[in-house]
Amino acid sequence: MPVNRNRTNKWKEDIEKSVDYYNDWFINFAPKAFRETRVKTTEDVARTLSITDNLRSIKPEILINNPCILPTLRMTTCPPLARDRLIGLADANKNLVERMEKNNRTPAKLDRAKLEAELKKICSILEKLTDKDIFSWLDKGIHPSSTDVQRAASVIADRLCGATADPIIRNAQEARQLRAIGEWLDSRGYTYIPSGNGARFNEMSPATYCFRLNIPTVSRNKGKTVNVPVDVVVMPKDSKLGDMPFLIEAKSAGDYTNVNKRRKEEAKKIDQLKKTYGTKIRYVLYLCGYFDSGYLGYEAAEGIDWIWEHRTDDFAKFGLRRYGPTKIS
Repeated sequence: MPVNRNRTNKWKEDIEKSVDYYNDWFINFAPKAFRETRVKTTEDVARTLSITDNLRSIKPEILINNPCILPTLRMTTCPPLARDRLIGLADANKNLVERMEKNNRTPAKLDRAKLEAELKKICSILEKLTDKDIFSWLDKGIHPSSTDVQRAASVIADRLCGATADPIIRNAQEARQLRAIGEWLDSRGYTYIPSGNGARFNEMSPATYCFRLNIPTVSRNKGKTVNVPVDVVVMPKDSKLGDMPFLIEAKSAGDYTNVNKRRKEEAKKIDQLKKTYGTKIRYVLYLCGYFDSGYLGYEAAEGIDWIWEHRTDDFAKFGLRRYGPTKIS
């Protein structure tokens, strides 16, 4: 039975409450999340400065041994360089740069001579564009004091955090949403199973749940298996052998624009799941923030229901009831 997707008369009221709920969290908790990330980022920048002898030694060998420092080095230039801009200026191998930044490694099939030649071009651009106002010791030819280094690290950390402000806030919000779902389930007698312990969606015991579990589905492309990541997987207390768990996707948004760009993601997931496990698959969204009637209408048309974070108790309406002393057969 639908819980919220068919209650169109309540959508406007729920949207307003959800926006207020998100804004209250943002004002009271987002700055703390950003500051904590900034502290950690400052430490990472300081490590990069140490590895490069405070930018006096930007060499291919250093990048080969420490691929993950490249995003930080892009922020040490004037102006700071976007990834594609660095690739263009250095005429560098795009796959190499992306592997270094996303996977913290260099392409295994790229031979050493070619790798060093590519990295030499990158190092040359970074050295030419280094922001000498921040790293003033480079022109002066002096060894920087610890205060100089810390000040420079703080500036670069600000640049890095500024470039990734949205993901920082989104990750903090997602962690909070998962915590809220977990607390709700815990208070009703459900047991958390760490996904790292080899948990499988079709082997979960009744009244258990886990976070971030992959559900294997069959792709239309030659029957290949494709994993669909799900934020929360719950096996209701009255489940029987062979039952599918209850699947929850946590979604938050700080504006209306991005949600309508992302709304097809859930539809694609539910389509893959239904094609593999049938139409009785139980999949809902857990929403907080700026989700307008256009987004809700699209998801409802795809047969997807949702629960608002400001009304988390609606989970009970989907059968996630309190786990009591009843014997599980």
